[in-house]
Amino acid sequence: MAAAASSEILRFPQYKYVDAVRWLPLISAFDRFAVLATFDFDSDASSIEIHSFKPNSLSLESQSSWLSPSRVSSLKASQFLQKTIIVASTSSGSLHFLFSDSTDASLESEVSVPEGALHSVPASCVDLMDGGVECVTVGEDGRVNLVTVGNSNLNYRRLFDSAGLVSYTAAKWASPKEFATGGYGFGLQLWDQLTPGGPVSQLKGNWDKKLSAGMVHSIDIHPSRKHTCLVGGSLGTVFAWDLRSPKQPIVLSGIGAGAGAGNRSISESEVWEVQYDRCIKSNTSSTRILPSMICSEDGILAVIEEGEEPIELLAEPCAINCFDIDRHNPSDVICSFEWEAVAILTRQ
Repeated sequence: MAAAASSEILRFPQYKYVDAVRWLPLISAFDRFAVLATFDFDSDASSIEIHSFKPNSLSLESQSSWLSPSRVSSLKASQFLQKTIIVASTSSGSLHFLFSDSTDASLESEVSVPEGALHSVPASCVDLMDGGVECVTVGEDGRVNLVTVGNSNLNYRRLFDSAGLVSYTAAKWASPKEFATGGYGFGLQLWDQLTPGGPVSQLKGNWDKKLSAGMVHSIDIHPSRKHTCLVGGSLGTVFAWDLRSPKQPIVLSGIGAGAGAGNRSISESEVWEVQYDRCIKSNTSSTRILPSMICSEDGILAVIEEGEEPIELLAEPCAINCFDIDRHNPSDVICSFEWEAVAILTRQ
């Protein structure tokens, strides 16, 4: 395993479970904000909270909060014009859009889709289009929905319904008209809104018999390489699906990885989240996969690059449930621990 670059790690106990965490779009060089989805086991209360991170005082302070009707199952944030939009799905099946003021990150308003309107079960994943007002939701009930934010309401339509024959657990926008989904058996699908009726391309989950019982937990698509989906899932598996060679994925880590140098698996448990790591300046050609970051059930936060030894950033005694790389300052990573804490890691 390659040695990690020097970094500063700040831990902030929350005294309640953190289901998800995301950086908010940068407002100014001096104002840093993050949104947390929390659950208090003692009071059975769920909330979405905006916290201010002050690097000079090394503090994470609560700014505003919104009480959720149930636990948050998926959380995303984006910026549209002068507003920050936060979208959250809940375990009761509702979908909520929160609008935040761009000057102080205070929560201003909320519109929602009631439970049962989109999915018969909680949405497994939602993804909000960068710089846009359209959201895709997927669920284990096999439904794929598109939700558009209007001036004061939400418009939604069902793009596809497998009637439970196919279950979806992850989704990610690739372009204003295309997005990818993933689910059980490591299957992947690419959808195009201009081609209704089903996915336009698929990766069937039988590409490696050892992984046929696995599940896709997270998908990322780099804005400059929209033909490649980065995937994290069960058994420590991280792979890339290149649409130019759609039948055989490139395994980066996990039990399907090769035994050669640079292919060492960093984890053997669930990879809860995967993102392209924009902090790593790679010299790889267009035929190689860009560096990525993963977090796992066995407490690993690490960087993976094709053909290189993985770089371990954190090794915790509990699960790292999710993380987010600040797109404006890619050296900064925020993550949540199963042991009711948030950490901010700054790479030098």
